[in-house]
Amino acid sequence: MTDHFAAFVDRLAADLDATAGDGEGIAAQAHLSRFHFDRVIAAVAGETPTRLRARLLLERAAYRMITSEATLLDIAGDAGFGSHAAFTRAFRREFGRAPSAWRRRPGSFRIEAPSEVHFHPPGGLRLPARHTMGSVDLIVEMVEHHVWLVGQFVERAARLTDDQLDDPVTESIADIDGDTLRWALSRLIGQLAMWNAAMADAAYDFTVEDGESVTSMRARLEREGPLFVANVRWYAEEQRFDETFVNAFGPRPTVLTYGAMVAHVLTFAAHHRLLAAAKLHEFGITDLGYGDPKEWFSWT
Repeated sequence: MTDHFAAFVDRLAADLDATAGDGEGIAAQAHLSRFHFDRVIAAVAGETPTRLRARLLLERAAYRMITSEATLLDIAGDAGFGSHAAFTRAFRREFGRAPSAWRRRPGSFRIEAPSEVHFHPPGGLRLPARHTMGSVDLIVEMVEHHVWLVGQFVERAARLTDDQLDDPVTESIADIDGDTLRWALSRLIGQLAMWNAAMADAAYDFTVEDGESVTSMRARLEREGPLFVANVRWYAEEQRFDETFVNAFGPRPTVLTYGAMVAHVLTFAAHHRLLAAAKLHEFGITDLGYGDPKEWFSWT
């Protein structure tokens, strides 16, 4: 039932106006009769599809009354009402006042609803959280996204020739960047492996990153990626990010907190990912964009 509701809300979010009078068509897309579709949506949302859409249109109308100089007649028409009288009756029922009076002294444009789906300016919908996400969850999700994205980059890099992998990178930053896509991908994986080693008080062999093949990158990432995520999750859940360890991989050993290590990884990894993405774009591989995590958080 939730999938049908999510699909219905997605359609409303895409174009609230386009769904007018298309209840049969929307139900058919869900492979349900109109009767059963209405029952499914009402069971999840606490209101029928028609009622939900009408409420969102009224919320949008109320918002436009606050933020625009449009006439009430025009606003009523945009909200799907055939007459000002019908709009006034519906608006008064929801907001307790006639539109003209409410416009002079407006309140919240949102109407209480069990689904917590509301109009969200300028033209979208605000949806309730699907699950609780605290700071710990956010950090782990960011790390999981990073590991996943590096894996996607490596898979795309497998389509390239050695000459392409070793094609010089332009506009690199001295002392931070190497000079090829091969370097960027190998360093992204090496960064995970290096910090896994540091947390385990083990050695790390940097020479593995010299001219590393895509096959080797895949194998290392399959091992080091999940381990790094597991390490971060453990320290996050145990609330031990403020504990320290010795980082022996710099010019001189330094004491570092686990929280600082995660912040460091995500900061420099983001830069190196952009470097890799830009190089992939040069070779016509653009399906990952630049690795923006907002899509990842929409999927998970």
